Amino acid sequence: MARLVPTPALVKAAGNKPKIIEEYFGRVNTATDAVSVARMTSPGGWVEPGQKPEFDEYTLVLAGMLKVETEGETLEVRAGQGVVAEAGCWVRYSSPESEGAVYVAVCLPAFSPDTVHRDDS
Repeated sequence: MARLVPTPALVKAAGNKPKIIEEYFGRVNTATDAVSVARMTSPGGWVEPGQKPEFDEYTLVLAGMLKVETEGETLEVRAGQGVVAEAGCWVRYSSPESEGAVYVAVCLPAFSPDTVHRDDS
């Protein structure tokens, strides 16, 4: 069976500036806990707290640059590139360049506020 998902759900984002999270599949929009798929639009200068999630996160950058910091390295992920942050890895995302970033995030299992384990702000 196929099921149309006509619109995403808007989900509140963490960080110092407003970021738009449009969840197409996941706990909020489709009551799916196996996977979440969301389009993110982050403004220039946005940064979120570090986190150590219980899920793998696969990210595909569509526009701009997403900075991805881990305990061992800092990556600049540009349009057309992707990155994976494995479960249990400390990671922090930001969009430091003026144009911000647009990207798609896929989390396995689905993103949950209870399993993201953000740093204290």
